Amino acid sequence: MSRKNKKLVCIYNHFRHKINAFKKRITKVQRFYSLNPSRAIVKKKIEMSTANKKKSTTPQLVSSLICRKTQFIIFCAQTNKQKSETVIKIILQNWLRSLSIKLGWIYNFDKIIAKYAKYFQLLKIFQGHESIVRSVRFSLDGRKIISASNDETIRIWDVASGQQIQTFRGHSSWVHLAEYSPDKRTIVSCSYDKTIRLWDVKSGKEIKKLEGHSNMVWCVNFSPNGGDIVSCSTDKTIRLWNVGTGKEIQQFVGHSDTVCNVQYSPNGQMIVSSSEDKTIGLWNVKSGERIKELKGHLDIVTCARFSPDGQFIVSCSWDKTIRIWNVETGKEVKILGGHRYFVTDVKYFPDGQTIISCSGDNTNRLWDVKSGNEIQRLEHSDLIRCVDVTSEGNTIVSGSGDGTIRIWE
Repeated sequence: MSRKNKKLVCIYNHFRHKINAFKKRITKVQRFYSLNPSRAIVKKKIEMSTANKKKSTTPQLVSSLICRKTQFIIFCAQTNKQKSETVIKIILQNWLRSLSIKLGWIYNFDKIIAKYAKYFQLLKIFQGHESIVRSVRFSLDGRKIISASNDETIRIWDVASGQQIQTFRGHSSWVHLAEYSPDKRTIVSCSYDKTIRLWDVKSGKEIKKLEGHSNMVWCVNFSPNGGDIVSCSTDKTIRLWNVGTGKEIQQFVGHSDTVCNVQYSPNGQMIVSSSEDKTIGLWNVKSGERIKELKGHLDIVTCARFSPDGQFIVSCSWDKTIRIWNVETGKEVKILGGHRYFVTDVKYFPDGQTIISCSGDNTNRLWDVKSGNEIQRLEHSDLIRCVDVTSEGNTIVSGSGDGTIRIWE
């Protein structure tokens, strides 16, 4: 057996006592139900999951999971395509941490499988920008990436080939953010030149210039139906714009300092904002009123985003922390700490079970929402400004102060 294989077996042995503990628990549960047939719980037979079968939400026996994971670890130690010790460690730690067991049964089995299998490695590095990359966004199908930079350009990249497809020029200063419309036909961008611009994806031409902010525009976001745009600025305001007319519809006033970030809720009825005044605002889109003000961060709140189901908000700050908030109550639920420098961007994975953040400490970090534990680190050679995840949650993109864009899969 090779040295690498021996290491993998050692990892298995390290976790064997936990597996044995699960086995003992199963034996007790099975004995209990054999002695109390009137209280027996009837469960469906375990079905082997395949890529072509519909995902099952039926609870699965712990003993079966143990068997499968044990076989998986041994297989990794024997196959010619072994995973590294680090990979196996991450998989095992995530699996053991995420088990949800009641009376010997595992619930949310499919989510657990997705969670323990998360392990990302650097796939590609895109080079072309001549300065800091300030934003990166995947297209909805995950095949393209749109980036914005201090070099005053917006660029579109093909994920598969790593080639630059298009360059959009027109802003007269740093471009802080660019993103696709829901129908992928239009791009919206915002800049330090105080303007918001709409671009036609096919022709690459500027369609409209939206003017009204009296200072730098930090962030823009399409409404879920693509009909409106929300923006925020150093002028302390949040503004709503109609895409068709390019006219300003409404202003949201309440922050006492620069508004750094804005985002629509999944249902389009609310907007969340983060500010240099250290607060997070929740706004009613229809009335323009601030519903809640979330306080807790000790420094500038650089970003705030809704969870996929709209029930929570995740935020990040110069205070080096990431915080999770309950939308309904406005209460802080959890603090994730670990970054050594300011946190610049944060986002939920599509399953809502994982969060990714990036920081001035040159790292992207993946976090388990339930436990608050760090899962993995992905490193750049310079501070990381922005991060995004595909709609399937299997690919990550991040942009850095060194002008590079990195793809992780």
